[in-house]
Parts: sequence; C-alpha cells; structure tokens
Amino acid sequence: MIAAVAEKGETSLTELWSVGKLISISVGNNRVVALVYSMQTVTNEWGEELDNVFRIEVELMGEVHVGASGREEFSAGISQYPHLGAIAHRIRSADLARIYDTGKNDVCVIGKLTQDESLDAAIHVPSMLSKHFAIVGTTGVGKSTAVSLLLRKAIAADPKLRVLILDPHNEFAAAFPDIAVVVDTDNLDLPFWLMKLEEFAEVIFRGRPPVPEELDILRDVIPEAKRAFKGAAESGLARRTSEKSSITADTPVPYRMADLLALIDERIGRLEGRGDKPYLRSLKVKVIGAINDPRYNFMFSSNTITDTILETIAKIFRIPGDGKPVTTFQLAGIPSEVVNSVASVLCRMAFEIGLWSNGGVHMLVICEEAHRYVPADASLGFVPTRQAIARIAKEGRKYGVSLGVVTQRPGELDPTILSQCSTVFAMRLSNDRDQDIIRSAIPNSSISSTSFISSIGNGEAIAFGEAVAVPMRMRFTRVDEKNLPKANGVGVKATDETPDTVDLRSVVARMRALNGPDISSFQQAYSASLGLDEDLAAPAYPDADSSRPPGLIAEARNEPSTPAIEPYNPAMLPRAEPVNPQLERFNQIRNQLLSEDLPAQPKPEPYQAPPPRAAPSFAQPGTDLPRPSLRESLLKKPLSSIIRK
Repeated sequence: MIAAVAEKGETSLTELWSVGKLISISVGNNRVVALVYSMQTVTNEWGEELDNVFRIEVELMGEVHVGASGREEFSAGISQYPHLGAIAHRIRSADLARIYDTGKNDVCVIGKLTQDESLDAAIHVPSMLSKHFAIVGTTGVGKSTAVSLLLRKAIAADPKLRVLILDPHNEFAAAFPDIAVVVDTDNLDLPFWLMKLEEFAEVIFRGRPPVPEELDILRDVIPEAKRAFKGAAESGLARRTSEKSSITADTPVPYRMADLLALIDERIGRLEGRGDKPYLRSLKVKVIGAINDPRYNFMFSSNTITDTILETIAKIFRIPGDGKPVTTFQLAGIPSEVVNSVASVLCRMAFEIGLWSNGGVHMLVICEEAHRYVPADASLGFVPTRQAIARIAKEGRKYGVSLGVVTQRPGELDPTILSQCSTVFAMRLSNDRDQDIIRSAIPNSSISSTSFISSIGNGEAIAFGEAVAVPMRMRFTRVDEKNLPKANGVGVKATDETPDTVDLRSVVARMRALNGPDISSFQQAYSASLGLDEDLAAPAYPDADSSRPPGLIAEARNEPSTPAIEPYNPAMLPRAEPVNPQLERFNQIRNQLLSEDLPAQPKPEPYQAPPPRAAPSFAQPGTDLPRPSLRESLLKKPLSSIIRK
C-alpha cells in the first residue's frame, strides 16, 4: 500500500499512479518494481482546492539490482522487500527497458509499450513457436490482425517455417497476398482415401453417430478394396502377400469406390434365407449418396484414382514452398458435417510431416475459432480432430510442429490445450468465465495484471509466458490496410470498386452447387459391376431388387464426356453365381408362367336380376306367411275409416 498526496487538488502528478502502470520503490541500492492495480481516496471525496490523500495498491513484480558483471539488470525475484516509509516514485525508462529485455538476440518487435510508447515491445519468436501460443479476445478487438502480424514476424525469423491456417471465415487470404496460397472448395483436391476410418465414417454418416454394424463392414471391406487396387497396380504375388497384413482401414493407400461397392454387393449376394441384413443395403445407399453429393466434389471429383499423396502434401503444406510458405485453408465453403474430418486430416498430416522429416520442415498450425474443434465439453466436437490437435500440443515441440490457438471464448476451449500454450496474448475479454480462465493460466506473481483485462482498448494485449520476460501490456503495431484480414477479401466498408448490383443467378448456383462432380465414369464402372447391358436399357437386376440405387440407370444413360475409369478388379468377386439366388429363381418361375399358353376361360354371362315376386295376400287362407300386426293393418287402412269408427 502506497500513500500519496495531491496538493490543492492538483492532478498532473496523479497520472503517474494510474492503473496498469509500473512504479519503483527505492530499497537501499535496489529499486523494487511494482504494478498498480487499484486506487482510492481516503475520504471517498475529491476537493479541488484541498490536499487530497489517496492510496495505491500495488503488486511487487521484481527488482533492478547490480549484477555480477557490474551492470544493472532485472530479476523476477526480490532480495530486499520495501520497508515502512520507503519512497515510491516514477519508474525510469532505462528500468522499463531492462524489465522487458528478454536477454536474447533474436527478438522481434511487435508493437509499443502502453506505459511508454517510446519503448518497443519485443518477443522471442523461437520460444513462442517451440511451446505454442494462444491469442484470446472478444470479437472486434483485433485478434486476426494480431495473428497476421505475428505470422509475418515468425516467417521472417524462421525460413524453414511452413504455416497452415484453418480459416473458418475466409479472411486471411487478403492478409497474405504475396506469401500465401489459398485453398478452397474450387481448387481443393483432398482424396477420400487419405482419411482414416473414423474420418471417412464422419463423411458417410453426415456427422451423426455411425451405426456399429455398418462401421464394422467398412472396417472389413476398405482394406480389401485397398489390396485390390494395389494388386491391380503392382505385379508380384510375394509383394502382395507381404503387404497384406500391413494394410488397414487407416492406411493412406488409394482404392476405388467401385471396388468398395462391389465388395458390399458381394456380401449382400452371400445372404441366404430370411436372414437378410438391411444395414448392408443402408450402408450402400449412404456411400452412393455421398458420392453423388456435389458438395463433396473435393473428395470424389477425380475420375481416375491415382496415388496423389505427394502432390497433395506439396500443395497444402508448401514443400518446398516456392516463396509462399503460408496456406490459408478456407473452410467456409465446406459442408459443416465434413469440416471436422478435413481439420482432422490436416492436423494429423501436419504432425506426421514434422515427425518423419527429421526437423527438415517446421510446421505451424493456426486454429482460428479453436473452441469449435477442441471444446471443453468432452462429449462435443469430433474425437479424431481433438486427438490430432492435442497430439500437436503435447508432442509437437519435439518434432518442430507448433500450434497457434485463436479463440474468442477461452472458457469453451479444452483447458488441456490452453495449458500447453506457454505464450498467451490476452486481449479484451468481457465474459467473467473467460477472464477466470486467463487468470488461472497467468503465473501467480502477476494475477493483478488481469484485473483490468475487460477494459483495455482495441489492439492492446497483455502478453505473458515464455516469449516475454515479465507480463507486458503492449499495443500491436498497425498493419497496412492492404494486408488486413478481410472476409472473402472484402472490407466492411464499401468502396468505389464495389458493384452496385449482385448477380443472383451466380449466388443461387453456388448455393445449389450446380457444378457438381462428373460421376458418369464412376457410374459406368459401377453399372458394369451390376451387370448392365451396353445400352443400359435392360438391367440384369429385376425391378424388385432394391439394392440398385434409384435414378442410377437414368443418369447413366448419358454419354460420358470423359474417358471411362478402370473398372473394379473382377478377380476379387465370384461372379459365376447370381447375386441373389432366391430372387433370381422367383423371377425365372414368374417369366415361365407368363410365357406359357394357358387355356382360354369361358366368358361369364352378364348378371341378370331375378323377376320381382308378387306381394303375398294375407286374406287368402292357408298361407304360410305370418299374419300382419295391428300397426301394419292400421297403416293400410284409409285414415277416414279409422276416424269414423
């Protein structure tokens, strides 16, 4: 607690004691550094012409002392604590420079100190990348701008660095026009065979929990389809025998969807009796539905299945790079049920590249809106994505793979991921829970530095962790207008180049995804596996067979505009027997009965109504009919005779 006096209401000197600033307390030959976090007057009043006494609450941060080399230096520890009556005064600029000096040469300037804008705010980039970093803040405080600034500094400091940005808002393409490659749904080629079984199931089941029986079928048939493709592409029985046990459903080996569907058809054909299992047909419908979905063009667009893993890695992860080490992966156009699978594939491959490159490539994965992929609730999110990001956070620094977490809700982020980020840039946070999360992550000696985190300005941040010596309140350097992140490359304000009208036809076309994948070649190969004729007019399957997808034959009648792909490997299926023996036998008997000449049946005579019967006369004696009742006899008599009587 420090006591001060403002004589005659003077306020010029009281600005030195404002919240968030550092002060010095003289203790012998040392100067103890303290942070102001609370101020109040003694009487709760302020007089303009009176001597106002006020008190300042500070937190001790360290001290400036003379080191062994004879030079003054800053240390976080305190050898001599202030005594009662010690003099507190304004901190020197030289002391501020010593406090925020990391003591390392390879530092980068990212802004200015809030307390003294004449001093640079510098961080140690290798320490920030080796142990990951996080940027948290409310919407609109400048997180994306800070990310673009830090990435440019990191690329300048490390030539081997390759940056992959998972961009859910398509805004970072405008921030790196000269050093980045934009990957979106138009130019993305991420083959389906690169996915693990859980990632592929996320696509097939459209984000819903997979059916256990159908997932087991996929686990069995995918390795068979991969071995069939490798057996057709390579020769040598010994090689295939040795590789048979090494191929699993998670091995990134190409395979054909026609082979996968043919294997499912084979299992359907093996069923006998009444034990028909409907989940086989359900799985087949789901697979064909995913192939025909135009939104999945980036997965199933290739007509010819080839091993393109080298080209995919070189394009996405910028190896060698060709002067553009950044890849902005735009996720806004990808279906929501596939985003988790794509993020899982990218994070998993980034870690494996760093693992198997032996330090030749340094990877940095930026997760914008990270609480979507690794939420605090373990029941939410996609498990493979959570595992891939957690693996980078826990083991990535050993292999040169770094993680950058950007979120506006740190309270909804997995605390394990945030705890692995050794450097945190905390911008303005308004939610109490988010503030508590950040306070728990800051070292105990600087908890008071977050007491005003809800009121700092735009572009300001409190940096703490491995990259800085002590928690530092700073303001990021302004980024050029041309390099600011913009959603879809368009600023918020309209310019002269902004069109006055919008082509609604193009907007609707993109909404409906009219430019879908050309699957005519796939349909031709799959129709061949079903046994269709060349003109596709007489299918080998009867109409009663529901295993044939509706609409497939009608779509396959169109002439393919591209060369037909290689059909499935016929050696892997016993096509000698019918697909469904019972149904085939039923159709044979039906056709035989319809073709036989049955004897003509005589035409029945038309129906003739019987002649009407005469009403019985009750007056005749000897009739067998019952006598009429009194009510019937009265109704038959005239009314005048009844009244007269």
